[in-house]
Amino acid sequence: MRAIISVSNKSGIIDLAKGLQGLNFELFSTGGTKKSLEEAGIEVHSISELTGFPEILDGRVKTLHPKVHGGILARRDLPHHLEELAQNQIKTIDLVAVNLYPFMKTVSRKGVPLEEALENIDIGGPALIRAAAKNFPSVLVMVDPEDYSPLLEKLRQGKIDLKERKRLAQKAFQHIALYDTAIAHYLRDEEGFPGEMTIALKKSSDLRYGENPHQQAAFYIEQFPGKLLSGIALATQLSGRELSFNNLLDLDAAINVVGDFSAPTVAIIKHNNPCGLASHHDLAEAYRRALAGDPVAAFGGIVATNQTIDLTTATEIDKTHYDAIIAPAFQPEALTLLKRKKDLRLLTLASTPAQTALDFRRISSGFLVQTPDFITDQEFNPRPVTQRHPTASEQRDLFFAWKAVRHIKSNAIVIAKDEAMLGMGAGQPSRVVSVDIALRRAGDRAKGIILASDAFFPFPDGVELAAKGGVTAIIQPGGSVRDEEVIAAANRYNIAMVFTGVRHFKH
Repeated sequence: MRAIISVSNKSGIIDLAKGLQGLNFELFSTGGTKKSLEEAGIEVHSISELTGFPEILDGRVKTLHPKVHGGILARRDLPHHLEELAQNQIKTIDLVAVNLYPFMKTVSRKGVPLEEALENIDIGGPALIRAAAKNFPSVLVMVDPEDYSPLLEKLRQGKIDLKERKRLAQKAFQHIALYDTAIAHYLRDEEGFPGEMTIALKKSSDLRYGENPHQQAAFYIEQFPGKLLSGIALATQLSGRELSFNNLLDLDAAINVVGDFSAPTVAIIKHNNPCGLASHHDLAEAYRRALAGDPVAAFGGIVATNQTIDLTTATEIDKTHYDAIIAPAFQPEALTLLKRKKDLRLLTLASTPAQTALDFRRISSGFLVQTPDFITDQEFNPRPVTQRHPTASEQRDLFFAWKAVRHIKSNAIVIAKDEAMLGMGAGQPSRVVSVDIALRRAGDRAKGIILASDAFFPFPDGVELAAKGGVTAIIQPGGSVRDEEVIAAANRYNIAMVFTGVRHFKH
């Protein structure tokens, strides 16, 4: 029997080669892999011995040869295939262990020139893998070092069934697909949407279940060639139970919320919405104000902050039950205190670059694809449209609420004062109902407050209800056919209103 071994990732390759040698495989290899095997005292032949042709073009062409691919692709169940091999003095190849040039690793380095990136696009490797995977009933193909030991054990037992061969072939084709996708993404211009597109995903972990216990789930990380990985995938779990599907959803929402703020900020997330949010120069006070936004809903939620959690803040957080806490860091005393709750998930995530990848939304027939939502510069220079302009304190709170409202499910309304969210209305079919919910949540605190709306008011009723509830200033995109009626209502109640010109729907 014959095997070709040619790998970039050399983990476990020595043990594999020794195991195959012990099973009387004749081994063939190339370049660095061959050198590694020889240094380990393993007898190995060069591909040139197999093909009778030297490697050429600086190694660009070495395995692309009929004596290689003929030996792999010949069907053992077709006599005329075997006759053609004999006529051309080609012997069968029974196993291919190949993984590819480290393209992703190469282009992830800063300032890598295009020429170097192109040289790390593997050609012979994918051809070998595809050929072996195509002929999987007769040829074993391995692309993952994790498969080496189990496969050797099955070979020693004498037979590998068709189901296992098929599994390895599927894994091989997927390996190539991810590799090709990474290359296509690297070469694609940043602008626009191509006519064809694939997504490169690599499994990070299996999850206990999905949104509900009867659903299976896993966490996959998108591969971004040439870009730094960012977001929840980079978080480090310090303690607590295994993260669940819903934990990851809420943690992702949480870090996106606090990431919009430069001042010390605390967000409390429940069911993907912030039920508490506040900024303050003292982090413990920011937490207390965030909790006051909805102390009932906060129970069992996620806490996130953009600052290191100190002992004072941790002591306040410890008074309420949460599923998880995420912060850039924890002071040692704070970590010791919070770790006492064995089930509480504690995570750290340093500040990371904003994600520039496309946003994919699953629907029954495919995906909707869009560029990510973000706050533009013009939104922090909104246009006053009422007779009264916002005061300095109102403007500060308007900007705070405007950052908050884009993270809340539409129709979204935020009520805020002193850079703290007092109430919010989310996910209602009617905007005026969202206003009503937010005001009722604010309760007795709803005096001298401001309001942010993620999209325009279609009728004056929302503004009228807000005025009666104690709102003194409103920030909204504008753009309704009834804007003049809405502005007139604001003027009647002496409300200051500004238009941003940009909406932030979150369906």
